[in-house]
Amino acid sequence: MIKVSNLSKLYGETIVVDNVSLDIPIGGVTAIIGPNGAGKSTLLSMISRLLNKSSGSVLIDNLNIDKTNTRELAKRLGILKQENHIPLRLTIRELVAFGRFPHSGGQLKANDEAHIQNSIYYMGLQDMENYFLDELSGGQRQRAFLAMVLCQDTNYILLDEPLNGLDMKHAVSMMKVLRKACDELGKTVVMVIHDLNFASCYADTIIAMKNGKVIHNGSPDELIVPDLLSNLYDTSVSVHKINGQRICIHYT
Repeated sequence: MIKVSNLSKLYGETIVVDNVSLDIPIGGVTAIIGPNGAGKSTLLSMISRLLNKSSGSVLIDNLNIDKTNTRELAKRLGILKQENHIPLRLTIRELVAFGRFPHSGGQLKANDEAHIQNSIYYMGLQDMENYFLDELSGGQRQRAFLAMVLCQDTNYILLDEPLNGLDMKHAVSMMKVLRKACDELGKTVVMVIHDLNFASCYADTIIAMKNGKVIHNGSPDELIVPDLLSNLYDTSVSVHKINGQRICIHYT
């Protein structure tokens, strides 16, 4: 479990994350939603130790992230940032191999090679594993980075807007893979996401943030409701049951 206690982030006198406490359960998909400037990505960055906190604590499986060795933390926590720029010309296979570094220290063994191959196959990239990243479409590149994270073989995967820039087909494909990784591999996925319908259809738990605070935390049935979402986004949101799913409409 990820336990967040009294976590805050300030830039000068501006409070970006305001005294957040929550427990993120093991297993399944947890989606963090909310308007721009709510503090979603900042919260995720502090949980992953990519950003220093102003106060509070984060425990991952009872380990305090501030006191945990970087390599040990990397064996428990895989991270995919919103922007991923690597200043090297790498193939998909070379990129995915980076996921084994916390385990291998750069000296790949047979077990590491097996993880690399399995992750490439899991993401459906086996026919292009020797393609360079700059030869890929945005959707293919995002799948390659996720393959790297899966190759890291952590229990927890933290993703900051993984659907950013993806078209409908690749966004659906990405969500299906993440759902499958939870159901088949026992992963715990925590993701910042803007698309309410993907959160509704694929998440087990939804955390709603506004003005740096967590204002709601529960199941899609509890959070994907008109009044709550309309107040969260300060705009009219209606919710309709379609094929058993709660689908949001906010275009009218």
